Amino acid sequence: MKYILIVFISCMWLVSCKNKTVEPVKFAGEAQGTYYAITYYDKEFRNFQPQIDSIFSNFDQSASIYVQESIISRFNRNDPTVVADSVFTNVFNKSMEVSRITNGAFDVTVMPLVNVWGFGFTHRSKVDSAMVDSLLPLIGYQKVKLINGRLIRENPAMMIDFNAIAQGYTSDIIGNFLETKGIQNYLVDVGGEVLGKGSKPDGSPWNVGIEKPATAATDARQIQVTIPLQNKALATSGSYRKFFVENGLKYSHTIDPKTGFPVQHSVLSVSVLADDCITADAYATAFMVMGLDKTRQFLAGHKQLEAYIIYDNKGTLDTWSTEAFKRLIK
Repeated sequence: MKYILIVFISCMWLVSCKNKTVEPVKFAGEAQGTYYAITYYDKEFRNFQPQIDSIFSNFDQSASIYVQESIISRFNRNDPTVVADSVFTNVFNKSMEVSRITNGAFDVTVMPLVNVWGFGFTHRSKVDSAMVDSLLPLIGYQKVKLINGRLIRENPAMMIDFNAIAQGYTSDIIGNFLETKGIQNYLVDVGGEVLGKGSKPDGSPWNVGIEKPATAATDARQIQVTIPLQNKALATSGSYRKFFVENGLKYSHTIDPKTGFPVQHSVLSVSVLADDCITADAYATAFMVMGLDKTRQFLAGHKQLEAYIIYDNKGTLDTWSTEAFKRLIK
């Protein structure tokens, strides 16, 4: 009788657990000049938003050009006393790696150009070819090194900018933090740079959308396609939200480090799938610089990356993607 009772109670417990709805922990906020949204499943239903807000703050103290006393800002001001921390070092090393592999399409030394074009921490200048030519000697990832925590530059006027990689790395840091708390199923979104690990309680993957390029910066957001994201990162770079128009020409915030001018090709957005978000973020920017044809050639030799490209084909939106990415699209 005792055995039957134990079996009965055990069965009731299993039915109860099976029918019980597991609610996710969700919260959102603003950081790094954009939004963030976090979702995860936790048996204890803990809210880690205060700790995650601290992660953003600590990251900015290291790598934000908009924080006057951040490590990167002090390097850019040639402060001889500043020493890189682990965040700065990790972002710098990944930046150098991607710069080498993409032959400089990704380059964090573009800060002087970003500033004069009005996409940095200064107001836009009246830019002409002569001004760009005068700044190009300050550009080049080969001209900077990090040695024993010190940033060594060929020219002290050189500056660096991590904006093209910062949000992706922040997503990775938050993911690592959640895992230290025993959380294995989560979705981290920092300004569209998304890291998805594990799955939902029913075993289904996280679903994320890729935005349809807008005509105007103020247009409402629309989803172009949706893909499942499981133990992968997705980052998107686009030219359709941050730009200005002058004399009938559109100038995007994506600067080609080789020419010194905003890119003018047909690519409107690039979404990259990778194992971590810092990698996806960096390559999304690089591919925006490279354009459609060079990106396709590059991806043919780098199978660890998947990409989805939206481009302007004679006035209409068209797309291209790697085969593995194509199979994911819903």
